[in-house]
Amino acid sequence: MYVFAYAMQLLALLCALGGCGMALLQLWQGRADILRLIEKGHWLISGALLAASALLLHALYWRDFSLQYVASYTDLILPVFYRLTAFWAGQPGSMLFWALAVAMSGTAFACTRAYNRLSPATRLWHWAFFYVIMAFFTLVLTNWSNPFVMQTPAPPDGNGLNPLLQNPGMIFHPPLLFLGYGGFAVPACLALAQSLSGRGQGEGAWFRLTRPFIILAWLFLTAGIVLGAWWAYMELGWGGYWAWDPVENASLIPWLIGTASLHTLIVQDRRGKLGRVNVAMMALTTVSAFFATYLVRSGVIDSVHAFGDGSVGTPLTVFVLAGLVVTFWAACTAPREGGPLAGLDSREGFLTLVAWVLLALAAIILIATMWPVISKLWTTAPRGLDANFYNRVCLPLGALLMLLMAACPWLGWNGGLRSKGRFFAMLGAFVGSAGAIWALGYRQPTALIGASAAFAIALGVVLLLTDKAVRRQPAALGALGAHLGMALVALGVAFSGPYTQSGELLLARGESKTVGAYTATLLDLQDGRQPGYDYIAAQLQIARDGVTLGVLAPERRMYDKFGSMQFSEVDVIPGLGNEIYASLLGLDEDLRVLVKVSVEPLVNWIWIGGALMCLLPLLGLRRRNRQTASPGDDPDHEDGDRPDGSANAGTAGN
Repeated sequence: MYVFAYAMQLLALLCALGGCGMALLQLWQGRADILRLIEKGHWLISGALLAASALLLHALYWRDFSLQYVASYTDLILPVFYRLTAFWAGQPGSMLFWALAVAMSGTAFACTRAYNRLSPATRLWHWAFFYVIMAFFTLVLTNWSNPFVMQTPAPPDGNGLNPLLQNPGMIFHPPLLFLGYGGFAVPACLALAQSLSGRGQGEGAWFRLTRPFIILAWLFLTAGIVLGAWWAYMELGWGGYWAWDPVENASLIPWLIGTASLHTLIVQDRRGKLGRVNVAMMALTTVSAFFATYLVRSGVIDSVHAFGDGSVGTPLTVFVLAGLVVTFWAACTAPREGGPLAGLDSREGFLTLVAWVLLALAAIILIATMWPVISKLWTTAPRGLDANFYNRVCLPLGALLMLLMAACPWLGWNGGLRSKGRFFAMLGAFVGSAGAIWALGYRQPTALIGASAAFAIALGVVLLLTDKAVRRQPAALGALGAHLGMALVALGVAFSGPYTQSGELLLARGESKTVGAYTATLLDLQDGRQPGYDYIAAQLQIARDGVTLGVLAPERRMYDKFGSMQFSEVDVIPGLGNEIYASLLGLDEDLRVLVKVSVEPLVNWIWIGGALMCLLPLLGLRRRNRQTASPGDDPDHEDGDRPDGSANAGTAGN
């Protein structure tokens, strides 16, 4: 059975290599007579990878320990939903899932009306690039990272899943990231294809044809990152949600580049400019996703999340470098469009500046993450950069980004203010909220600016929604929803980061100590046994001003199959204001417990804002009836907005 699964991976590799070769041959010969045959290759690839994935899930469900992968990541007592999510717990399984996500995205695009509008030359270039990506995945799966390696005899039990992965975040976080990476592959391939075919004018711009894929890929990637932050917050026990770990940074870099491209695509859609830049940026989003995989799987950077050296570092390096070369070559061949950019006093200038800030953040994070490798050029004892560096450099840029988001909607495309009254209302909200926050004693500059800008953005969204023309535009509603969610995330970060209060309390039964305005009392200490692990649990009563708010029950667990390692299970008393967070650190010889209790202000607004960012942009997937729309329906319309004078095509973004 598993020989058949490996054969399916091999079939996908042969189809990808054959399809790419035939597409390039047809382009060289200037023909398209076997295009239909080339197109059918993606059905074989998707079907083969789907069959292989189904067999791996079958093995995980039935605990078939004759498969090395199953034995490495499951055991007899692991619940069924964690057994199935072990699909992406290890390197071979996660690579198979990512390959499947890319294949299914390509298949979905081939079934759309947008694909049928493409010329034969563009289709051939699209499949050439798409099959190169699939060939790389299947080459890795059949050589360096095969999930169907057998072992004889089969062990009676498996090694089990790392306890850090036994969390609901494991069910959603990795697959959402891979769906985001896979979704961006479709517009990236089409952008490169149209650049080389030069047929964009007749068949429609690539970003309009792949608009649903761009939006959904961005939503999946955003959801994956937000859920990953929540997972770290609830599982690792240190009270934070973002440690600037290399693997966290690796997923953030494609998101930053993809978000920047959403904003520059608006300029191209509305003003006919930045065509070459957008081709390069969309392709770089996909290339950076492979670079993220390189960080996680090559062993080049130490991380608590990394897989270690999985022998795929060299293939990934070659593929990323080749992708960069192809990206810039194809972008340079794209036809020039539009005139020079407008000044910084226009919406066009602000959108470009937003993109530059996002790209600057991506570049800083990339260099800082790779600093241990870069610094080897001049020292034998390289050291990584800590969270303080990232916070000092990145958070001010984040605050600047929030200011740009607050001001941008009120600028005209040709310069000046669109609505002075609303602009000054937004400015008043910024100044007023800054004054109120200062008066309350929260005076850290970056947090003050970021939080005040968040209030200004929220008011701006409300003011824009009072315009009936805006409410009739699905793309505008989706973009406003994303901006509102981002404002709430920024608000949560501004307060939960610098203003968290925490303390490590050593408590005997009945003893009380304070953290900030809260009193923690140890009511009881219990120990026990659950299938696969021993535990100790503390019962902490939390009170404020004599009023009991609740009881926390943090645990410390020792799993049978993970030696002397101990794992923390945190507990929280949630709140829209302060959230009380507790983790059990240890136990001394006098049976006193050491607990860490933290007061996390506004932290839940990060998850609320993240949810809005992931859900409200779905409104933008619904297209307005362009036959009944007119420039007057567009509140942002100005003469000469687009070369053809038509209304907004509705690209996601500001």
